[in-house]
Amino acid sequence: MQLDERKWKILNAIIQNYQETGEPVGSRTISKYSDLKLSSATIRNEMADLEEMGLIVQPHTSAGRIPTDKGYRLYVDRMMEEQTREVAEMKDFMVQRVDRLEHLLKQVAKFLATNTNYATMISGPTTRRSRVKFLQLSRMMGEKLLVTVVVDGNIVKNTILDLERPMTDDDILSLAFNLNNTLNGLTMAEINLGLIAKLKEMAGPNADVIEKVLDAVADAINMEGEVPIYTSGTTNIFKYPELTVDDNASQIIGTLEEKQLAHLLTTAMDGEDHGDVQVYIGGETSVQSMKDCSVVTVKYELEDGLQGTIGVVGPKRMDYDKVVSVLKNVQTQLDTIYKKEQ
Repeated sequence: MQLDERKWKILNAIIQNYQETGEPVGSRTISKYSDLKLSSATIRNEMADLEEMGLIVQPHTSAGRIPTDKGYRLYVDRMMEEQTREVAEMKDFMVQRVDRLEHLLKQVAKFLATNTNYATMISGPTTRRSRVKFLQLSRMMGEKLLVTVVVDGNIVKNTILDLERPMTDDDILSLAFNLNNTLNGLTMAEINLGLIAKLKEMAGPNADVIEKVLDAVADAINMEGEVPIYTSGTTNIFKYPELTVDDNASQIIGTLEEKQLAHLLTTAMDGEDHGDVQVYIGGETSVQSMKDCSVVTVKYELEDGLQGTIGVVGPKRMDYDKVVSVLKNVQTQLDTIYKKEQ
C-alpha cells in the first residue's frame, strides 16, 4: 500500500504519539508537529482517509485515533526498508573510507622511503578505547549469518556465525536495528550485563544469537594483533655495505616483509607521548637480524583517539637529524590531512 507523504507523516505522528502516551491521538495533537504545518481541519480529513483505508481506528465516539494492526504493519515495513537502505549506504561509505586511508598510508610509506633512502613502515590506526560505530547482519547460504562490525577509525571486521535455527528477514533486520540502537558509541567495557539482558529480551527466541554477535563485536574492538603494517623501500638496505655482509640484507628485508617489527610499533605507540620520537639502536629492537640497524619511530593521530606509528629503518650511521625532521613533518601532515577529509 502506497501513501502520499502527507498521509504517511500523519500516520507516523499518530503511531509515535500513541507509543509514547498510550492514549488515542486527536487532530489538535497532530497539528502541533512543526514540520506538518497543517490545519486541524485538513488533518481531520486526512485521518478520515486513513481510517477508511483501515490504518487507524476510533476506539469510541469523540476520541482520537489509534493505529490498527494494518497501520502498524505499514509502519514497520517502511521502517525496515529505511533501515536496509541506511545499512547499504553506511557500508558503502565505510568501505570507501577504509580504502582511502589504506591508500594514504601506503603513499606516506613510499614518500618516506624516497626522501630518506631508508626502509619505512607504518602501522594502521588502532585505539585502546574503540567504540562501536555500526553493525550489519546479512543472511548467507544455509543457516549462516554474516556479522559486519565497524569500530572507530572505520575499521571493519567480518565474522560468519552458524545459526542453531533459521531466522526470517524481519528477524534479522529487527535484531540489527536493536543492536545498533543499543550498542552505538559504546566501548566493550560499557556493554554490561544489563544491556545484554535487554538485548536478549528484545531478541526473544533468537537470544542465543546475541551472545555470538557480541563475541564478534569483542573481536572487532580487540583487533590489536591484526593491525596492518605497510612497508616501502626495503631494497634501500642494499645501499649500505655494512648491512649486506653475510646475507644480512636478506635477513633484514625478510624481517620487514614478515612484519616481525610489528611489536616494536605497538610498543612505541604505548610508550611515547604524541609528538615524541623514539630511537632504537641495534639490540634495543630485540630482533637479532636488526643488530646492525637503527629504528626511529613517531606516532600519528587521526580522529576519535586513533593512533598509529611511523618507523624508519636504516644503518646505525643513519642521518638522524634528517630522519627526525622528515618524520615530524609527515606526522604533522597526517594529523591534519585526514581530519580535513572528515
